[in-house]
Amino acid sequence: MRLSTLIGPDLKEVLREDPDQVRELFSELHPEDVADILGDLEPDEAAAFLARLPAEEAAPIFERLEEHEQEEIVEVMPPESVVQIASEMEPDDRADLFSALPEDVGDALLERLERVDPEAAEEVREIEKWPETSAGHLMTTAYVHVPQVLEVREAVEAVRAFDRESDAPIYNVYVLERNKLLGIVPLRELVLRDPATKLSEIMREPVVTVHPTMDQEEVAKQMAKYDLNVVPVVDDKHELLGVITIDDIVDVLTQEQTEDVQKLGGVQPLEDGYFQTAFWAFIRKRGVVLVILFIEEFFTQTAMRHYDYVLDAIKGAAYYVPLLISTGGNSGGQSSTLIIRGLATGEIKPRDWWRILYREMGMGLALGSALGLIGMLRVKMYPDQSWAFAGTVAATLVGIVVMGCTVGSMMPLLLKRIGIDPATSSAPFIASLVDVLGIIIFVHVAKVLMAQVVAAAAIPH
Repeated sequence: MRLSTLIGPDLKEVLREDPDQVRELFSELHPEDVADILGDLEPDEAAAFLARLPAEEAAPIFERLEEHEQEEIVEVMPPESVVQIASEMEPDDRADLFSALPEDVGDALLERLERVDPEAAEEVREIEKWPETSAGHLMTTAYVHVPQVLEVREAVEAVRAFDRESDAPIYNVYVLERNKLLGIVPLRELVLRDPATKLSEIMREPVVTVHPTMDQEEVAKQMAKYDLNVVPVVDDKHELLGVITIDDIVDVLTQEQTEDVQKLGGVQPLEDGYFQTAFWAFIRKRGVVLVILFIEEFFTQTAMRHYDYVLDAIKGAAYYVPLLISTGGNSGGQSSTLIIRGLATGEIKPRDWWRILYREMGMGLALGSALGLIGMLRVKMYPDQSWAFAGTVAATLVGIVVMGCTVGSMMPLLLKRIGIDPATSSAPFIASLVDVLGIIIFVHVAKVLMAQVVAAAAIPH
């Protein structure tokens, strides 16, 4: 159970009667828990509480609030208090705050911050100049850097001095020469090595780095590949601009996976949470896809009308059409989900298409055969159905499942090859496409296995 749920009912009353008592209580809690509690308060109540705290205590709490909660609090909090809190925030969290605010509000606060803390304002501008989903926008400019001529004892003093000024996590000490990255020294090395050892003797090189324009999802893949807790960001001259820490990558992965899941469900990605997204924004993001899918299903209806004479000729054929085409959509959805996820993790590359095609066709044949056997037995449960029709259903299921697996696996690879997000080939789109192809397969199988029945109908076409 959330802590805010337990103490929420009494919190507002205590805030009104004795705010200092609440501050004393919160001093014993983790900032994440305090942020969770403040998120359930009204913006003016949360703002009143934060304004009473020293800026260095309020900053760790404020930077853990959701973006929409930060925006709401900024609207009701005195600008002076906002600027003081922003000055104490970590550079990347501070930049995220200014990026989330309306442009006019952000610009006004940045001007105030410039007067109070010019260095903090410059850090915001340095991070904000990069695209929002790039490594440059994700990085923090808070890190420990030293020249390579120093000894371990001097580097340890630099770490201590940095820790007194910032709450940013320290994983490595970065060895620079004229701001160019030469190597890194993990914190563990500094603790274990002789204090008189030169940094140049123990620094690690080469260093895995990322460019500030690299997409944040690619950064996450790089850090996962090399098992890193932090990765430096360098420009074309190999000058160190900042570092990206694992806590920010966790947020990136959550964001990217949320977007992929929404796309897989046929919903345009939401910028905000479910309850923060406006009603009409939902209508737009869901409605557009539904209209496209609805129009796509027109082709299913067209195919059925085109082959109406075949469906009429075979007794009970129409009863099995939903079963057959839904099976194709299900198998295609399974394949597309596996391939999209494989592309996202880097396990699958577009160049692997022929191996995937071979495997998916094989799996489609095996799965289709099993379903075909079940389908045949289902048809024969009705005494008035012939073995020819049962065989038609079985053969159709094999063809539809093979086709569904093939289309479902190849579509994401094709989109990836032409530069479109593979997640847009979501299960609903695959299912709609397979519906049309499934009807075509069913009709042509029936024409072969039940040729006499179809011919006997004598319906001109």
